[in-house]
Amino acid sequence: MIPLLDLKAQFETIKEDVLPALLEVAESQRFIMGEPVRQLEEAISQYVGAESAIACASGTDALLLSLTALGLEPGDEVITSPFTFFATAGAIHNAGGTPVFVDIEPDTFNIDTTQIEAAITPRTRAIVPVHLFGQMARIEDVMVLCDRHGMALIEDAAQAIGARRLLAGEWCMAGSLGTTGAFSFFPSKNLGGWGDGGIITTQDAALAQRLAKLRTHGGAKQYHHEEIGTNSRLDTLQAAILLAKLPRLDKWNEARRRHAEIYAEGLADIADVTVPYTDRGNEHVYNQYTIRTTRRDELRSFLNERGIGSAVYYPKALHLQPCFEHLGYEGGQLPETERACSEVLSLPVYPELSADQQEVVIAAIKEFHT
Repeated sequence: MIPLLDLKAQFETIKEDVLPALLEVAESQRFIMGEPVRQLEEAISQYVGAESAIACASGTDALLLSLTALGLEPGDEVITSPFTFFATAGAIHNAGGTPVFVDIEPDTFNIDTTQIEAAITPRTRAIVPVHLFGQMARIEDVMVLCDRHGMALIEDAAQAIGARRLLAGEWCMAGSLGTTGAFSFFPSKNLGGWGDGGIITTQDAALAQRLAKLRTHGGAKQYHHEEIGTNSRLDTLQAAILLAKLPRLDKWNEARRRHAEIYAEGLADIADVTVPYTDRGNEHVYNQYTIRTTRRDELRSFLNERGIGSAVYYPKALHLQPCFEHLGYEGGQLPETERACSEVLSLPVYPELSADQQEVVIAAIKEFHT
């Protein structure tokens, strides 16, 4: 059996660091906003290269709080990708905005920045590019548009912690360039907790203070509320786990890149398989290793019969979800997104994947195509 993700294998490599960290929290009995939360915020801000980091309860809340801080009003529009996890568009709606979807690039799966300007209207307040599967979108194009039109830029970096893009000769980390960056610590992420968790990064100190209030019911002081916020605090236990894992993140990401290279070489001769493309200037961290094939469902069944895990991210585009019918999108309107939904298949790429296991995966895919 080769699972899509093996967190048990990861645990065996980290338990000597994680378990004592959990014991310290238990002994302190500071389960909400304990010292490890502050330490994690400082460590993530330094890692990303951001002025501030604000921990919260989930990656979804990292997006929602970022958008809430914009003060969206009915009719305000936010441009994003239709090929991503539902939280991206759901947060826009729940913050009071209207999602506007722009098609994706067929090679990177990220939003096609050449199509964004045509979607901008006088009601557009923000753009939320998604750094999908661990590769940054063409963020420099989005920055130009946001500066030109006076809009906010919210980086959805939920799948991309540690990803970098080379801009003007300088490596820039995902989450360091937007008005805010939103990260998820869901267990399947490259840096995952043992439950839900998220963090927001920003270069704006005043915005950071406001976001810190919004996550605690709108007040910096208990029982005093300057505005209406919500309860979105990161548990101290999760912060302790993440602090123990963070020093390993770069090595884990490098292992994922090595696995990607092996897949690319091993699958190169299969005509019906397209391996992931890394945009020039990007350093991919492969939260998912996603191939394209016109026989996706057949291949997935074939792998499953041989005990090889895989997954489809994502089978149905956001603009065609029933909950967004009122937006008026129709099938065929965003063709690259819809084609990707019928062709993508993600393979095991976790750091602990052995060479032998990876060869089994490659051999099975070759067998299917003979």
